[in-house]
Amino acid sequence: MDRRAGITALGAYAPPTVLTNQDLETRMDTSDEWIRTRTGIRRRHVAAEDEFTSDLAFRSVEDLLRRYGDEALAGVDMVIVATNTPDALFPATAALVQHRFGLTAGAFDLLAACPGWIYALSVAKAYVENGQCRKVLAIGAEALTKLVDWDDRSTAVLFGDGAGAAVVEEVEAPYGLAPMVLGADGGGAEHLHAGAVGACLPGGAKLTPKVVMNGREVFKFAVRVMDTATIEAIDKAGLTPDDIELFVPHQANFRIIDAARERLGLPEERVVVTVDEYGNNSTASIPLAMTHALDDGRIRDGDRLLIVAFGGGLSWAAGVMT
Repeated sequence: MDRRAGITALGAYAPPTVLTNQDLETRMDTSDEWIRTRTGIRRRHVAAEDEFTSDLAFRSVEDLLRRYGDEALAGVDMVIVATNTPDALFPATAALVQHRFGLTAGAFDLLAACPGWIYALSVAKAYVENGQCRKVLAIGAEALTKLVDWDDRSTAVLFGDGAGAAVVEEVEAPYGLAPMVLGADGGGAEHLHAGAVGACLPGGAKLTPKVVMNGREVFKFAVRVMDTATIEAIDKAGLTPDDIELFVPHQANFRIIDAARERLGLPEERVVVTVDEYGNNSTASIPLAMTHALDDGRIRDGDRLLIVAFGGGLSWAAGVMT
């Protein structure tokens, strides 16, 4: 019988320090109304000065253990941390997680911009279903507020910090992860990027350590791929949009989320929205939103969830799970 991989445990964490739109009004030329009408964001959670991505990842795994007990990590033999803000280029943040929880496991970081957690799920799914691993701990964790330019209101208002963790292992039908949609277009790299060790992109765009975004182009790209990727993922799962009980999209912009919802023909009550509270948590946004939906009783036995994300690269990913 073919193996099927699925998520069997979830946990999430957001730092307690909150930065509201009103707080930002005192720091830059912006307003609560300007931010809300363009993005839907009201607040974002911000890591402390001495709190980094590994710390957020640790807290999300601790939350998972509080919910499911120590047995949830028993047998984990691979740790993947999807992040755009690793503590260091090396060692991998995933290796710090592996050590922190005493796991006998391989560990690596995955860099795929905001869709990184879905990419991590796809890797975990492959490892479990081909017998490479018994259990994979797949984490999305970000300390993005450490990368924003606080003098650039077009990006500084968007991002927040947080983490989400999931255990992926073998499950029985009908549960599990359907085949996923993964995509990238490096030709759009100039529209959303942050530098590391390079001086410029192949096209000549200068790299800086801070987030740089062409909001107009990213918005157009996001609306397009949120449509095409979700339809492709639903088709790969052998379903129709009517079969989707809950839509959990990347929490980057409410207007983009709502446009995707309308194209899918889903009512508002079948969409999870947390962007107002957390802003854009990049790789952490979907596991954070899923954990909230679980806590609110919005995810029930047998439900089919549709997830989708887009980001720098340009990149995108989508998938369906039961």
